[in-house]
Order: sequence, then C-alpha cells, then structure tokens
Amino acid sequence: MENNDNNTNQTSSPSNGEGQKRRFFKPRFKKPQQESNETPTQNQYQKPRKWVGKNKNVSTNPSQNATQDSKDGVRDIQSVNEKGNLGFHKDLKKGVEANTRIQKNSLNPHYKLNLNTKAKVRITPLGGLGEIGGNMMIMETEESAIIIDVGMSFPEENMHGVDILVPDFSYLHVIKDKIAGVVITHAHEDHIGAVPYLYKQMQFPLYGTPLALGMIGNKFDEHGLKKFRSFFKIVEKRHPIKIGDFEIEWIHITHSIIDASALAIRTEAGIIIHTGDFKIDHTPIDNLPTDLHRLAHYGEEGVMLLLSDSTNSHKLGVTASEASVGPTFDTLFKTAEGRVIMSTFSSNIHRVYQAITYGIKYNRKVAVIGRSMEKNLDIARELGYIDLPHNIFIEAHEVMKYPDEEILIVTTGSQGETMSALYRMATDEHRHIKIKPTDMIIISAKAIPGNEGSVSKVLNFLMKAGAKVAYQDFSEIHVSGHAAQEEQKLMLRLIKPKFFLPVHGEYNHVAKHRDTAIKCGVLEKNIYLMEDGDQIEVNPSYIRKVRTIKSGKTYIDNQINRQIDNNVVLDRQALADCGIAMLMIFVSAGEQKILKNTKITTLGIVSPKEEKELSKEIENALEMYIKTVKKEVLENQRTLENEIRNIARKILFKRLKKYPAIVTNVFLS
Repeated sequence: MENNDNNTNQTSSPSNGEGQKRRFFKPRFKKPQQESNETPTQNQYQKPRKWVGKNKNVSTNPSQNATQDSKDGVRDIQSVNEKGNLGFHKDLKKGVEANTRIQKNSLNPHYKLNLNTKAKVRITPLGGLGEIGGNMMIMETEESAIIIDVGMSFPEENMHGVDILVPDFSYLHVIKDKIAGVVITHAHEDHIGAVPYLYKQMQFPLYGTPLALGMIGNKFDEHGLKKFRSFFKIVEKRHPIKIGDFEIEWIHITHSIIDASALAIRTEAGIIIHTGDFKIDHTPIDNLPTDLHRLAHYGEEGVMLLLSDSTNSHKLGVTASEASVGPTFDTLFKTAEGRVIMSTFSSNIHRVYQAITYGIKYNRKVAVIGRSMEKNLDIARELGYIDLPHNIFIEAHEVMKYPDEEILIVTTGSQGETMSALYRMATDEHRHIKIKPTDMIIISAKAIPGNEGSVSKVLNFLMKAGAKVAYQDFSEIHVSGHAAQEEQKLMLRLIKPKFFLPVHGEYNHVAKHRDTAIKCGVLEKNIYLMEDGDQIEVNPSYIRKVRTIKSGKTYIDNQINRQIDNNVVLDRQALADCGIAMLMIFVSAGEQKILKNTKITTLGIVSPKEEKELSKEIENALEMYIKTVKKEVLENQRTLENEIRNIARKILFKRLKKYPAIVTNVFLS
C-alpha cells in the first residue's frame, strides 16, 4: 500500500508474500490550523441547532452564546509551540472564563422571557398567608381567571362554637363571569375543605387528580351536593390542558398525601410554576418520586414566576422520607404487649398503609375507626392506590372478640379534636373501645399550630388511663410532608425563576423562604412577600402590588354544615371574656322616675355578693339620669335604651376594667 502525505502513523503492507519485511514510517505532524473551511466530518461536533420560536437568534447550546472564539464548543490551544507555560495557561484561563459564563447563563435563562410583551397576570391569595392552612389563590388575566385550591383552616380557641374557617368568597362574586375553573393541587383539608361551601354559592369546572376528586365527591355527598359532581374533570399528569387563558400541566410531587401535584401554568406573559405543598422524597412508599425531570424541563425553558411552599422554611437540611417511619412502627409493634392504637391524619394514606402492613406482619386484625379515616381508606383502596387483603379488617364492635395482642386500631384524633374517636376513647366515652394500661398508643402526627393545647389534653387523658403513649419522644414516629431548606434550594435551582412569591405560611415562614431564595440567586427586588388580599401583578419586566382585595374568614358550625354570622362569634367572645349584664327597667315617663320592680342581673361578671352592691350603684345612677333627662328622650324607647346601656357600661368598666355584654329592656308607662 502506498503512503500519501495525508496519512499519519501508517504501515506498508507486504506485496509479495510472507518473506517481505514490514517497513515503518515516522509520522509527520502538521501545525494546528487556526481556521478551517472544510465541511465537518462525522467525527466532528455538529453545529448547534437554532431555537424555533419567537427568539430565533438564541441557540440551544449555551456555549455558542457565551463564547465567540470557540468552534462548536471546542477551543484549540493556540500557544502549543511557545516556550514556557505562560501562553498555555492563558489559553486554559480563557476556557475557565468561557465555562464560567456558560454556567452563569444556564443559572439565569431569563433572556428567553419575552420582555416586549404587555401581557400580565394578577395573583390574589384569599387564604394561606399569615396563617397555616386555608389555602386559596386567584390567578387571572384580563379575560379569564382560575381558582387554585379552596381550603379550610382551624379556628382559634376563643372562637366558641366554630369548627372550621373558610375563606371569604366576596371577590369571587365580583369576577364570577371570568372564572374558568377550580384547580386542585392535592387532597388535604387545608386545600379542599372549603370546596363544598364555595359550590353552595357558585359552580365552576373542577380539575384534579382522582384522589382529590374522590375526597371532594364524598364531601359533596355529605352536603347534599351530589349533583355538582358533573363539574368534575379528571386530569392526567404531564398532559397540559387549556383552562381559559391558561395552559396547565399537573406535575407529580411527593407530599404527606398520595397523588399530590405541582402546577406548570403557561400564560401569554410567561410560565408560572406553583409547587403546591411538597417535599422531595426519593424513596416514597409508592416508588413515585417527585418528577424532577419535568420541573427541570420548565426551568430550562425559562420560568417567569415561582410560587413555592414555605411551611418548613426554618428547618435545616432535608425532610426525612416517609419510608423512615416504618422501622419505628416495627419496633413499637414488636414490643407492644396488648393492643396497638395508631392515630394520624386521616388523609395520610401511606402512613395508615404502613401501620396496617406492620399489623399484618405481627398477625393483628385491623379496626379502622373514625368516619373520615374509613372513607379515605376506602377511596384509596377502591382507586387502586394501595392493596390490602379484605380479611384483615374487623368492625369496632368485634374488637373485644380477639385477644388484645391480636388487635390494631387505626383511628382519627391526632389533633385532639373533641369529636374524634381517639378523644372519645381517652375520655371513656367511646361505645366500644376503652383504654387499657396494656395499650400502646402511637400518635403519628405533629400538632398543627393552634392545636397544641388540644393534643396535650388528649395525651393527659391517655396517660391517666395508664396506657403507654409514643408521641414526639420518637424522632421518626412522624415525618413532615413539607420541604426543608435544602429541598427548597433544589426547587429554586431547578426552576431558576426570575420572580418569586413564597406562599403557604405565616410571615416568618415566607420571610425565611425569601432569604433562601436570595442565596439561590433570585434578586431581592424580584421577591414579594404577600399577605391575604394582596393583588400582585407580574409581567416578564416587573412584579408589583396593585391593590388590596377584601379577604377574611367565614365561620362554620361543622355539626350542621352552616355558616355562623360574624357578629354571633363576636358576641360569644365577649360573653366568654367579660360576661353579661341584663337590665330590666320599668320607667314612669310622666313622673320621670324608675319604679320599684327594676331588676339587674349579671352572669360571669362578679360574685352573687358583689352583684347586689353593683346593681345598687347602677340603679342609683339610672334614677338620677331619669329625673334630669329631657321629655323627648323618654318618648323614644330606642334612644332611652341606648342611654341606659351607656350609663351601665361606664360603671361596669370603672369597676371591672372590662366591657361586658349588656342586654337592656326598658318598659315605659
């Protein structure tokens, strides 16, 4: 074979048999070329593909935008023949600078946003900020709007007779005609608990995953709203759908309830990501981890705005996997001498599933007690989220038929609710279950802020009954469903938003989340800390508050599923805090005097002994007033009652430094 000048390090082959020796040629190297006009071969990198879209000059290869003197992402060494390392190091330094620019550009893909658009989106939280729970948000354009979640929250201790709080729907009546639908992220009560109360007033298409719609459907049955199931729309994850002006994709995330989702919302102004409640669990019970690939896809495309869960923003590190609870359950079940009674949130299906799995392992029959727990477990089994044998379940009244060491009771009441099954067991009011000293009680939940007192009360009752109680003394008896700081950082790095609105939590939670976002490269000027009622306007060029919308809470008596008027709650608070004074006064208008059968009674103000003295003081003041009042006042009963009430009010405050409720009945003769 002949050698030609373009071949290097090649050998000649024998031409006439085995006896001819092989000759070797010294390779000849050419100097590296600075430029080449040759067409790239198959072994060379292909030129980067251009974007097909509005910005046609932006390459999909960040290196093309970052470096001007590299060819197809490869930089030649220019100083190979120079003496010493100075030139060589200069070339390497250029490579460092180029890669640094490329990486920085990849961290902030905001050049992909359309800064020339005049489109804008307005976001208004009606619940979930400045509080834990009650999550509800309105997202709207000029032509349409969507509602994201409609959750409930728990009342404060002084809201007597109030079971739950739901958001004020006043603003929805104003924009009713432009609302295209209700979008649900997941099935927790603080995201779906107020849906029935909304649908009693107005109805829209309701979009969600099967579990969320199943649980809402049960609520509709309880409220007599079964006919409104026709508004339900089942969504598939990773399949965007059009709702009004919004194209929305549900993205799978892990949380303390199955089938939870983040939302990717495509608008004319830009892409918005709403994480919903989330954690990043790499080993979930169902082996369906957070869809980080899909989140990263949107991050690379360029995200205008991120709204993200702030609940655990103070927690360092990462939140433990749900699977970490299993070994703790195993230890407790193994050492239990009698019955095991496990209480958790009724919506935490995977927690319940783990408990039942260990019950099966240790040959225990399972009694599920508590209406919400029973319904949620039934839905999860019917829809195929979990698989459990039917023959392990027994009814509450059958528990006494089995030895204690063969019984597992799964029940509601982890928040100390007075009507829950666990509370009634603890107070010896449950019809079938009485607490025994041999019982092992597992409370696999953390008290929601505001419920600490109720939980403590239940713990005291259980311990007085002699039961062993496993609560917060076991570090892995409960794990949170919310992302800690390192998971929040990962979300911020994946999404790489231009603007950031931390959501879900009190002010201290969203403020801490803001600090984390700044560390992850979001500019402080591009972050806004919202409160309920703030209407925020966002465009690729700006984010700002434009006005305040009426927001607040509506009080609900859950026993009768009915709203309680605000004034009723205020009156109850006044009665509980300050007591009540009832004045029954008979006045002779002609003689301008108080008749002898006047009666003044107090409740919750002073002792019976002090009441006589107080009543005499009020009566003397009223007699003096009646003698000197103008005749026209005596002729107007409403005016007279108001004046008498004010006199009594001043005397009561002077003596008690409180303003009791005052009921006045004046009879004129």
